[in-house]
Formats: sequence, structure tokens, C-alpha cells
Amino acid sequence: MAEYTPKERLARALTGQPVDRMPAVSVTQTGTVDQMEACGASWPEANYDAQQMATLAEAGHTVVGFEAVRVPFDITAEAEFFGCEIKDGTKEQQPSVIGHVVSSMEDIEKLKGYDLNDGRINVVCDAIKILADKYGDELPIMGSMIGPFSLAQHINGDNWFMEIMTNEEFGLALMEFTTEFSVAYAKKMVDNGADTMVIIDPTASPQLIGNEFYEKFVVPFHKKVCDEMRELNVATVLHVCGDTTKGLGVMETCGVDAISVDQNVDAATAVGNVKNAVIIGNLDPVNMLWNQTPEAIREESQKVLDAGIGLLAPGCGIVSKTPTENLQAMVEMAKSHKY
Repeated sequence: MAEYTPKERLARALTGQPVDRMPAVSVTQTGTVDQMEACGASWPEANYDAQQMATLAEAGHTVVGFEAVRVPFDITAEAEFFGCEIKDGTKEQQPSVIGHVVSSMEDIEKLKGYDLNDGRINVVCDAIKILADKYGDELPIMGSMIGPFSLAQHINGDNWFMEIMTNEEFGLALMEFTTEFSVAYAKKMVDNGADTMVIIDPTASPQLIGNEFYEKFVVPFHKKVCDEMRELNVATVLHVCGDTTKGLGVMETCGVDAISVDQNVDAATAVGNVKNAVIIGNLDPVNMLWNQTPEAIREESQKVLDAGIGLLAPGCGIVSKTPTENLQAMVEMAKSHKY
């Protein structure tokens, strides 16, 4: 079989085409303190400055060995863009959303007319441009964003889960708004050089809200993003936290190319629960990648590979203090695996 560039290999793997071997990538956040110290770009500055963001993303490739570059490192830029209060992160911890801005239909209207050239949204796109100019011919350039359901929850707050059950008109209106934004943001990332789109929608779980609400408030909106990306020949990956085992069948109906599952999911069962989507995962980022030895990681990686996983990867975002040698053990196992 022909050998492929990393860019070709990942594109083929995500769309179910034959490849020479498994790509070595992380579809979730890649930044670590080891990489920060090696490349000179650190959080929190690397969350706000395009050049530092690109430098730290590049370290995932040059220091760890991932065969892709990916930005950003957190899922708060979108909420911050719309005026939500953010708790600042540190060198070891990502920022978080602590304030919300929408409680009525009128509040949604006030957020319309936004400019994607503003704020950290634009910083992420600039970082993608820097990475694409340097690596775009060879490496996959992954853009990542929070999914429309979790963005709605960030904007609306903890009331969001009650709103979708008791105030359907408001819930659907907010989903239409966040999805319109998600599509526009994704397209801007693609315009700047992204060729793979990762949708991180941690609270959009059938386990959390039930299949009925998932089919009404999540599937049609994920489908809009996936359809738009497919028109641009951009593969899509969906990551949802928690045990999504029983929901994988409904999750893939949006047309996503791949689903990233976390460590609470049995890999073999996940592979058997989908018809078309590639399953990605699912090494425990805390109990395995952060706190175990490279040899233990190789052993666990082999179990996941034997289960038929489509792409070996962390089950969620990499912990910032994860040792480089531990991540390299996972990379080594992926690179040595032939389907």
C-alpha cells in the first residue's frame, strides 16, 4: 500500500478509506507544561496571542510527535466573545466560564450582528493561518470549537437544561443562534487553513438529556455544522464527555465523520454501536496518560487497538502536567498500528 503524508493519512482515516497505518493525533486539547517549557509559549498568554498559540500548538508536533497541529486549548473563547464572564486560567489550568448573558429572547436579539474579527475568535483564526502557512501542505490543521449546545449552556447558564424541557421556543431559538455562529466560525477557520473540524460539545449527551431531547435540540444543529463542512471537504469530529455508549447510534445521525469517546466508554462496544462514524479514543487522560508509566500506556493502548478503535487518542483533553514521554508512548503505539 502507498505511504501517505500525515495530512492525507488522517483525511483518509476519518472518512473510512484505506491507509498504510494509523495516524497519531489528539483531537482534544494538546497543550502541556513540558511543551510550554520546550517552546517558550505558555498559558495563559498562549490563549490570547496568535503567535504564542501557534507556537504551543506546533510543539504538539515537534516535541510530542503528534501528526497534526490543533488550536485552541480551551472551550471558553466563544462564550467570552458574547460577553460571558471568564475566570482566568494559569500556566497549568484552563480558563472557565463563570457568568452568563442570555435569559430571554430579547437577550438573544442583542447578541446578533457580531463581528468574527473581534476577540479571541479572531486570535484562533490567526493562529490557524500561521500554522497553515507553515505546515498546511503536510500536516492536518485542526480547528476546534465548542459545540452549539454547550455554547448555549455557557451563554444561558445552569438553567439551560430546564429551559429545553419547559421552554421549547426559547431553547430552539438559542440553538438556532449558537449554530449560526458555529457555522460562521467554522467557515472562518477553514478560510484560514483548517482542514479538520473538531466539535467539543461536552454537555450535549444523550445520557444527560435523553434521546428525545437530543434528537430535537442537538442532532439537527450538529447536522448543520457537519453539512456545511462537508461542502468544504472538511472532515468533522464530535467529542462529547461521559458514557455515551447507548447514545452513539443517535449521535452519528448528524452525519459526523468521527466520534471521540472518553474513558468511561468501552471501546469495542462503541465500535459496534455505530454504522459509519469512526470511533476515536479513549485512553484515560488522568489515571493513564498523566499518572502511569510509558509501559503501562503501551499495554493499555494495545487493548484499545485490539478493540478495533479507529484512532488511538486521549479520552478527553490532555492534562497540562502530563509527561511528554507518556504521550510519546501513545504516539508510538498509534504509528505502529496497521488496520
